[in-house]
Amino acid sequence: MTEPQTTTGRRVTPTAVRVLPADADRDTWLTARRAGIGSSDVAAILGAADYATAVHVYRDKRGQLVDDAGEAALWGHLLEEPVAREWARRQRSVIQRVGLVAHAEEPWRMATLDRRVLECPLDRSVRTACALEVKCRSAFKANRWRSDVPDDVLAQTVWQMSVTGFDHVHVAVLLGGNELKLTVVERDQALEAFVLGEVRRFRDEHLLAGVEPDWDLSKAQALIDMDSLMHPVRVGEIGIADVGEVIEYAERSAAKSAATKALKESSATLRRLAAGARTVTFGGELAYEYSPVTRRDVDLDQLKARWPEAYAAVVTEKTHDQIRIAKEFRQTPGGKA
Repeated sequence: MTEPQTTTGRRVTPTAVRVLPADADRDTWLTARRAGIGSSDVAAILGAADYATAVHVYRDKRGQLVDDAGEAALWGHLLEEPVAREWARRQRSVIQRVGLVAHAEEPWRMATLDRRVLECPLDRSVRTACALEVKCRSAFKANRWRSDVPDDVLAQTVWQMSVTGFDHVHVAVLLGGNELKLTVVERDQALEAFVLGEVRRFRDEHLLAGVEPDWDLSKAQALIDMDSLMHPVRVGEIGIADVGEVIEYAERSAAKSAATKALKESSATLRRLAAGARTVTFGGELAYEYSPVTRRDVDLDQLKARWPEAYAAVVTEKTHDQIRIAKEFRQTPGGKA
């Protein structure tokens, strides 16, 4: 992480100055934001992000993280403008793009505002500026927005207010591509102090000290994906202190295999007891039943051979690493190597 210099640009919010304009190219933007901590980093630092952790932020700031924004980020970027424009239409307000901004006194505190609102619709008697945050979320995440703002967005907007000095941020989220929800996050001094304290600690104890944070194993898949992108060629050595982790993986793998085998055995037993019946009762009450489930299988080799264009259009081939434990460390279901 490079230490940002004192920012002397034009002030565009009560406490922040512009670092880059909104039309800066992505590579320039990525380089500039690595010099500080942005609002999109905060949720990961606090453990509130779905697909990123503090380790992701740490490696990103050190230039080690592979930039793989993905399909969701692409569509979020493409839909940001129409969602922002519709928010402005409904609120009868004026918005403008700002770009990357930084706190005037602590330039490492950064934020990329989706839009600056020139006249806040909450009080039209005064001309007050504020900010608009735009989100696009799948229908599967719609329930998170029913009663309150999700923690990851709350963390992001709290950070934006701490950087910009605005006392609230409007949020417009497009849910499932066909439902627009509007809300406002008000400034909370106690919450802001907590977030700022946690981010400062992360910066001091990890970024500036060069110490990677512990891996948050509750986000194991996100860490596995990150590691796979960073290390396409894998050669490594572990010490005696880490051998126990290998043995633990082997034990869990063996337990999973044993559980799968036991489940199949139980399934066969229930079929024997059912003797061909679709429903099975106990004491006049339903014990279990067989419900038809349809599964679609596709012969991908035949699809590729007969309709190569269709195959190329609908099939995505992904390669991932599979852990194969050496024979000396493998565990049998009984627990013996």
